[in-house]
Amino acid sequence: MTYEAQFQAYLEKANAAVFDLLPKTDRAYSYICKAMQYSLESGGKRIRPVLTLAFCELCGGDPEQALPFAAAVEYIHTYSLIHDDLPCMDDDDLRRGRAASHIRFGEANALLAGDALLTHAFSAICEAAPLGVPANQIVRAAHALSLRAGVLGMVGGQYLDLEAEQKKATESELQEIDLLKTCALIQAACELGCLAANAGEEEIAAAIAYAEALGMAFQITDDILDAPATTETLGKPVGSDAENEKSTYYSTLGLQGARERAAQYTQKALQALDLFEGDTAFLSQLTNSLLNRNA
Repeated sequence: MTYEAQFQAYLEKANAAVFDLLPKTDRAYSYICKAMQYSLESGGKRIRPVLTLAFCELCGGDPEQALPFAAAVEYIHTYSLIHDDLPCMDDDDLRRGRAASHIRFGEANALLAGDALLTHAFSAICEAAPLGVPANQIVRAAHALSLRAGVLGMVGGQYLDLEAEQKKATESELQEIDLLKTCALIQAACELGCLAANAGEEEIAAAIAYAEALGMAFQITDDILDAPATTETLGKPVGSDAENEKSTYYSTLGLQGARERAAQYTQKALQALDLFEGDTAFLSQLTNSLLNRNA
């Protein structure tokens, strides 16, 4: 199977799970469910759930068993984007070419939709039990996701990111932010894929190392794209980093320096894949494609 076909297969499975596992109700508060679905329908690259499925298969597991884990990671990611766009955070009106959730549904309802997605992620994880994932792995997955999404992971990184606005940050300070804000949830995605496959500790450690390097490359590439890009290209307002006087790898290292650093992290991610005995061709191509993307 070609890389493109494999990615599409993972993507279709992940998308189906994301919507199949959403809460369904005809009560008055179903309006919040609509807001949850609206933000999920914006799509995006779905890199995190794809990574969950790919690592499950790489470790000898059945990707079907990892679908609840993949959906849970995407719920967390989408909740974070809803909250990021709020006026009290990044104050963005567009998300992936559409009105942000708070523009479409109002600030309070967007906040609740994000809260609901965060909470529902842990209900989704439990749906792996009927698929045959052992209870101890489900518990480990819930712990890993909560740890990497919370104040010791993504939330902590978001706080540091807000604190860094209108400050001149060094590269090491940017790295501290992004290891939490960006890398932590990618690490959770890869780790959960391994757990669904009941992988060994060495494989889990290698997946986490891979995810850290990939996350750094991903964030640096984002910073590069934000500077010269257009709203039409990225589907969201651009240039906000400069407007907020926010330090980025682009502003700190320059274009060439940022490109070199992203390439270094990409190579580090590829080296982590060498520790796996299975076929890493798909993940290798995915890793390189993220470095060379234009959106």
